[in-house]
Amino acid sequence: MDFTSLGLQDELLRAVADLGFETPMPIQEQAIPLLLAGERDFVGLAQTGTGKTCAFGLPLLSRIDSSRREPQALVVCPTRELCLQTSKEMSRFAKHLPGLNCVAVYGGASIGGQISQIRRGAHVVIATPGRLLDLVRRKALNMSAVGCVVLDEADEMLNMGFRDEIDAIFESVHEDARVWLFSATMAEGVARIAKKYLTDPAEVIIGERNRSAENITHVCYMVRESDRYQVLLRLLESTPGIFGLVFCRTRQETREVAEHLLQDGYPAEALHGELSQGQRDNVMRKFRKKAIPILVATDVAARGLDVQGITHVIHYRLPDDGEAYTHRSGRTARAGMTGFSIALITSRETWRVRRVEKNGRLRFEAGRVPTGEDICTARLKTLVETIGAAESDEAGRLRERFADAYTALDALDTQALVDHIVNRELGSFLKDKRAFTDLNASSQPSRDHKSDRKGPRKSTPAMHTLSLSIDIGRSSDANKSGIVRFVCDVGRINSDRIGSIVMHQDVSYFEVDENLAEQVLLGCRGAKFDGREVDVRLPSGGARRRLRRPNQEQRKRPRHHRRPGDGGRPH
Repeated sequence: MDFTSLGLQDELLRAVADLGFETPMPIQEQAIPLLLAGERDFVGLAQTGTGKTCAFGLPLLSRIDSSRREPQALVVCPTRELCLQTSKEMSRFAKHLPGLNCVAVYGGASIGGQISQIRRGAHVVIATPGRLLDLVRRKALNMSAVGCVVLDEADEMLNMGFRDEIDAIFESVHEDARVWLFSATMAEGVARIAKKYLTDPAEVIIGERNRSAENITHVCYMVRESDRYQVLLRLLESTPGIFGLVFCRTRQETREVAEHLLQDGYPAEALHGELSQGQRDNVMRKFRKKAIPILVATDVAARGLDVQGITHVIHYRLPDDGEAYTHRSGRTARAGMTGFSIALITSRETWRVRRVEKNGRLRFEAGRVPTGEDICTARLKTLVETIGAAESDEAGRLRERFADAYTALDALDTQALVDHIVNRELGSFLKDKRAFTDLNASSQPSRDHKSDRKGPRKSTPAMHTLSLSIDIGRSSDANKSGIVRFVCDVGRINSDRIGSIVMHQDVSYFEVDENLAEQVLLGCRGAKFDGREVDVRLPSGGARRRLRRPNQEQRKRPRHHRRPGDGGRPH
């Protein structure tokens, strides 16, 4: 099957041909005919990198009447980067549709300039949730003519805490508007949105619900905590040509790993929330051009990241939930390619492996940490391939140009020359005794050892906690995991020293070991959460009690309450 058999109009087929697309990917083949019919809402489940933008972009553009200078379609994306990328692809698809304008609106850029673009005539608006609602509140964006709303990466939007914003967006559009929901997983929150806002949707599932892509090989290495970085280094050294992402939990760890890799001779950069947008753009530009082959990132910073050709995703530390793992590993093996997702774990983290396997319906292979001999062999193979790939024509010209030198080289003993080259390539490595120690903690993670924990440890019974407040809430695009990572990073504490977390719209409360509270407060002074300076303090009265659990708090709260400035909408 090719694109001509899907029912697309000629202008869109010309754009597809210009882009070099020949055969539709599975999500495109199944979704496009359904969406072109335009009679039903739609749910599409497929891993990242499987061509979802093309699957909804082409049918969406076919619905637009460019003679009407008003927004007729809306695409909602979780991050600025995905918003820009989607807008760029949509504009390419619309190349041969004269007068049709796609406009991207997102935070971190001049809202005045975006308003001007909309007023000049925007037929398709690609937006992040916060900026979209800001434009609606300013009456700069009229949604009355929007006939189709696309939620792209819906599960990622919910992970980022956009549930209230999604509800507000649907309140702003006509109830008869078609809704197309695309997601990598059918998480509980995604199912809630589908049930609430979609009517009898058509459904296309590529693979299985919540299942990791089949063209990814999942490998897990059992290591000692003290050897975690050395194992990472060995994996990189034994994999010539790697183009990969290394995921860490905190900004501090991200910075440290990137700095150590640079010191050890690996071009690497860190991507985390404290970078300005200009710094982030610069890092991503170098990574896309493969000027830096290794990008060390936090989950939050890597959201929306879409780079072709990533060969490996390395989980320096596994995430807390299986959905986050699915999103991480989905950065490799895009567009039908194959890739590797590698996890480094200690014996106390085997419960994380089981949970990821259950959630993603996948199975980890047990990996053996490469030895010094493995690394030497990989280096020599690469050297041989490099020498063998040298252009013979160029070699001939060099021989003519430097004839005297070549005469001297020809006189050398061949075996001695080879030995000398090998010594130059491996000499310093062979002198490093650490490179030949066994870094395997165990052959594979135990699946039935009695000491394995069933799940994450929230807090120890002996820990006395103190409640602190932070002026970060759901309106800041934050979630509980992000707050935990922030507190661990700036406070330099472990996550098991943090207790319950209760999030509100503009403020959150979290418990911390009272013996470490002062350390956390000092560490948070002047610290920035996703680029914004935050205020962490003792709540009034300095309550030394544990926080109420969310269900207890909900029983004491009126069923409907109103927020200032929300137009009286109940929650």
